[in-house]
Amino acid sequence: MTRVKTGPYRRRRHQKIIKSMQGQFGSRHRLWRRANESMLKSYWYAYRDRRVRKRDRRRLWIIRINAAVRQRGISYSVFMHKLSEANIQLNRKTLADLAVRDPNAFSAVAEIAIKQ
Repeated sequence: MTRVKTGPYRRRRHQKIIKSMQGQFGSRHRLWRRANESMLKSYWYAYRDRRVRKRDRRRLWIIRINAAVRQRGISYSVFMHKLSEANIQLNRKTLADLAVRDPNAFSAVAEIAIKQ
């Protein structure tokens, strides 16, 4: 069997990785080994941070809801409990958006929940 050298194929593979790392600093976009390390690390960070982003958003929504209901004299946990008792099916994202963009609508929802 004849020997196959991988010259052009390897170069193509290396150039693809180097091209994907454009914008990186220093040797991370010039040298294949450093670019490959950088690429693997960046993919791992992207994977991890897609999950972290969801956590951060939920924390922000909870902070906003808490600030809005504290102005009405109750705590976040009590408010969420009263919402579930009143069978109001609004998620935290929607509640936080109401609290920021339409305080009157949020007040109406809060009043309904508190009366229950």
